[in-house]
Amino acid sequence: MDHPCIRLAGPKDLDAVNRLLHQVLAVHHRGRPDLFHAIGKKYTDEELLAIFAHPETPVFVYEADGKVLGYAFCALEHKGSGSLKELTTLYIEDLCVEENARGRHIGTTLFEYVKGYAREKGCHNITLHAWECNPAAMAFYRSLGLKIQYTSFELVCEE
Repeated sequence: MDHPCIRLAGPKDLDAVNRLLHQVLAVHHRGRPDLFHAIGKKYTDEELLAIFAHPETPVFVYEADGKVLGYAFCALEHKGSGSLKELTTLYIEDLCVEENARGRHIGTTLFEYVKGYAREKGCHNITLHAWECNPAAMAFYRSLGLKIQYTSFELVCEE
């Protein structure tokens, strides 16, 4: 039995990452079918390979027994203009744990790893977006100590 590890994603992880991306899409489609397709891909394989290769968009995978059980898509964002101070933020674009592996603290382990990476890179903060239609994710992020930074409102214009 292999020891679990967290490492940067690479070309060999395409199938596993695509599998997890499909799981995320299913959750979002169930919650907001007006916004998300039932099937599809967020990224082409070529786009994923470019993301994996770019130093400003690290994708970390959690692997155990030779199987990828989770990932964290991250992006280093450099901000600052006008009244906003110059700072670097680590934005978590997506964090997913395999459906049948949830409850094993994989998401928490991934987040702690990302937190250490952000500190290493001198980031001021870590940000992410969560859909209100995903209460499990909202509760998970709150349990990690994340707080709401700002709120985005919408009004769906009916036909």
